[in-house]
Amino acid sequence: MSGHSKWAGIKHKKAALDAKKGKIYTKIIKELTVAAREGGGNPETNFKLRAVMMKAKEANMPSDNVKMAIKRGTGELPGVSYENVIYEGYGPGGVAMMVEALTDNKNRTTAEVRNIMSKKNANMAGAGSVSWIFAKKGYILVEKSQANEDDLMNIALEAGAEDFKSDDDANYEVTTAAQDLENVKQALQAKNIQMQSADLTMIPSSTVKVNESDARQLLSLIESLEDHDDVQNVYANFDIPDDLMAKIAESES
Repeated sequence: MSGHSKWAGIKHKKAALDAKKGKIYTKIIKELTVAAREGGGNPETNFKLRAVMMKAKEANMPSDNVKMAIKRGTGELPGVSYENVIYEGYGPGGVAMMVEALTDNKNRTTAEVRNIMSKKNANMAGAGSVSWIFAKKGYILVEKSQANEDDLMNIALEAGAEDFKSDDDANYEVTTAAQDLENVKQALQAKNIQMQSADLTMIPSSTVKVNESDARQLLSLIESLEDHDDVQNVYANFDIPDDLMAKIAESES
């Protein structure tokens, strides 16, 4: 997972900027609507909806916006019907990629995602080409200044975490089953441990090491895809050394 924690931190800062611009609200509203449509409007029995509601809270989205999005999903209010689409492909350096999108026009979104990938030295592939590499997991990032390693590990594992890592100088990484993410988050919050990020994500079973040229192209591609209004998440199995990730982040800050 080398480089992933640093990338997660960069994405977290970018999300904060997007929240200020209001851009993130549009994506969260789509997620709320689809989660409610697929699993109902009760967050107690719909863990996916519960996770998106927490994301909305962290982005300071008004509660009325959240309620209306959920009601559109359950059919209590009229609204646009969004389709969940997964795109698979290969990025620079042969990195496996999955792109999650919510769209009301699949043909338009497919053409636009394909165009972004082709311009950034990437190719779309057929369904199932790379999805087998990824598993849906909860992923929590905690800065090392926030907690003692043994204490954090014990709290996380007792709350149901699957794995705990301390691979770089700056962060601890906690991995959970998708349905256990909220339990672990609440356990950390109860101990006043601040999390840099805590989200459902796709964790790869294997990674591909990339050089600096491919890494810069890859991160530029991911950023372009995430800037697309219909794209909710981008996952990739890259392995970028932390020192190279820090160099790239510094040069682009």
